[in-house]
Amino acid sequence: MTSTLDTRERLARLPVALRWVIAARLKTVGLSLTPVLCGTWLAAHQGPVRPGLAFAAGLSAMAIQVGTNLWNDAADAERGTDTAERLGPPRMTALGLLNGRQVKAAAVLTFATALVAGLPLVLAGGWPIVLIGLLSLLLGYAYSMGPLPLSHTPLGEVIVLAFFGVIAVSGTMHVMGSALTAMGPVAGIMMGLPSSAVLLLNNHRDRTTDAAAGRRTLAIIAGVTGSRLLYAVLVMSAALLLPLLAEPTPLSRAMALGAMAMAAALAVIVWRTPVSAAINRCLPLTVLFQFALFAALAMSGLAEG
Repeated sequence: MTSTLDTRERLARLPVALRWVIAARLKTVGLSLTPVLCGTWLAAHQGPVRPGLAFAAGLSAMAIQVGTNLWNDAADAERGTDTAERLGPPRMTALGLLNGRQVKAAAVLTFATALVAGLPLVLAGGWPIVLIGLLSLLLGYAYSMGPLPLSHTPLGEVIVLAFFGVIAVSGTMHVMGSALTAMGPVAGIMMGLPSSAVLLLNNHRDRTTDAAAGRRTLAIIAGVTGSRLLYAVLVMSAALLLPLLAEPTPLSRAMALGAMAMAAALAVIVWRTPVSAAINRCLPLTVLFQFALFAALAMSGLAEG
């Protein structure tokens, strides 16, 4: 309890703006931006792309992620899920450093920003983009709200894989006017697997407090050893997809080996890290791994197909 009070006192001395940055969890926004970059890069291989649409897609994706984070910050505090025993990054509402109503209002405003940013995407991509946008906003709300929030179920990792991976990459290609080839979904899975791994780590770290709150996340069902193995499967599978997308050259083979080595190193770090706050250091590393996969693909070139 003393450490929690110390943490609160330390955070209370921060400027209010910085507290909002922490609540928005901006350290992980790469999970929503990198798939848009990947989809734009893939579309560029079929023809010219429109930077304005790429910017709108990135802004909309980021706003949905940040809005979900803000709503989760307030909703979990309201439910009493975020307690003094929490091992994850501090939650501003639960610590009393931000007003819950204001955080929810900011989440709504952020979702509205996603809607506005999505308007040019709708004009370019038509009804499929409307459907994707509405589903994304609905899931952002349902993740923490309703009689059975998605964050309380083992479905989170699958949803993240779909929306932060396959749909993000393929949807970006669609609004650019590109034909959806097999490369899109495969690249989407490669981008989505690290995002799922980040959520798995969060739930693995918070297994004790989540179980006490009645949650049945995938990490809780899999157990400690199972979660560590599943994390390894997620990141290694992402690395193994890179050779399927990259042009087969000596450079691409070297990039693929580097990606596999990075995935293996991450898996070893997670395996050796106890269920504690030390897991938090693995989160930005996994986000960086996702971007490294995209960078490796961009440097290697796209395989014919």
